[in-house]
Amino acid sequence: MPDHPLLAKLVLGYSAVIDRQRSVVATRLTLAPESPAASVDGATLMQLLAEVWPDRAGALSLRMRPLQAGGGASPTAGLSLLINAASEPLLQSLLDAPAVPRFMVEVPAFMIAEPLIAASAQALAGAGGTLALKGTPREPLPPALAGCFALQIEDAAAPPHKGTSPARLRLGVRSPADLDAAFAAGCVVAAGWPLGDPPPPTAAKKTVAPELQVILELINRVDREEPVERLEAVLKNDPTLAFRLIRYINSPGFGLPVEIGSFRHALMMLGYQKLKRWLALLLASASKDANMKPVMFAAVRRGLIMEELVKESGDAELRGELFICGVFSLLDRLLGQPFADLLRSVPVADRVRQALLGEEGPFLPYLDLVQAIEQESVIDVRECAERLFLAPAEINRALLAALASAAQLE
Repeated sequence: MPDHPLLAKLVLGYSAVIDRQRSVVATRLTLAPESPAASVDGATLMQLLAEVWPDRAGALSLRMRPLQAGGGASPTAGLSLLINAASEPLLQSLLDAPAVPRFMVEVPAFMIAEPLIAASAQALAGAGGTLALKGTPREPLPPALAGCFALQIEDAAAPPHKGTSPARLRLGVRSPADLDAAFAAGCVVAAGWPLGDPPPPTAAKKTVAPELQVILELINRVDREEPVERLEAVLKNDPTLAFRLIRYINSPGFGLPVEIGSFRHALMMLGYQKLKRWLALLLASASKDANMKPVMFAAVRRGLIMEELVKESGDAELRGELFICGVFSLLDRLLGQPFADLLRSVPVADRVRQALLGEEGPFLPYLDLVQAIEQESVIDVRECAERLFLAPAEINRALLAALASAAQLE
């Protein structure tokens, strides 16, 4: 993704929007001005975001009805992005921008009382825009204004829902139990990162699923640079895995000039180290546990973001190791084992090992930055950026480029 002047004016964070099947169906993007004086043109920003989240008809669908029966909001929204503007001027600028129906703009309930915000929200909804009301207004909204909103957003600490508003999103989910509670309360989607806590050091060792054992064996064999015949022999035990690996390598996100037709061909084209990278990606996305879908989603994007952050360095080894570090950073949750045990059987570089164990080293600040971005914490993102001597534009470019690349892999 090329640099854009707007990227220097914002601090970005993101989280996953998850449905009842535990699939990630959209992204929630938090936008905060980099400084109080930063002025952001909403129309230009929407155009920039549209390049990252292109129109993919039917790919994502949240079915919902307007908050007010007979209102102007669309009953079915093919959404790819929820936009949370963290300042009133920025929100106003987004509401005044041309409508992008696949983007949903959040409007805090305490701001909807402002006449300019209310008027802009109604105008945007009338032009085909999609809106969400975040929080509960003190007084019931006029029917014409209430009908502009297709989704009600609530916090986990919100009181039990009353009334007939049918489409609700719960913010701040942090564990599978939080997801269960949100859907039990009637929410249609939830947003956050239900990663749960890492397994404790005393956790009983879980049996690794057979399909994951095959990938782990391949990673070890590729790390030892064993002959292709031995690698192919392992893959023959799991034809589905071989198909998935070839599909990944042929995805647009990989960008190869020719189509790969076999594992042998892949090794010839990529070499051992690049092949190890894609086996890591496969390992981080191979779980069949529905609760692991958001974890896998996060792991892939962590790897891509961390790699993008050093893309301009020209150091291929550094990029590759940061990618592995990000992708493997949630492997303890995916496999149900603490890193102290996992890293006895998973080969990684020393600086990757340090970061995964939470030890000081060159990669830990990058992992901290990615986690701050996931928590949509402006203060933490700024602090992590200062530790790495990274400007907001560099971080934002890396984030948006990585999210765009991840979408091409799916």
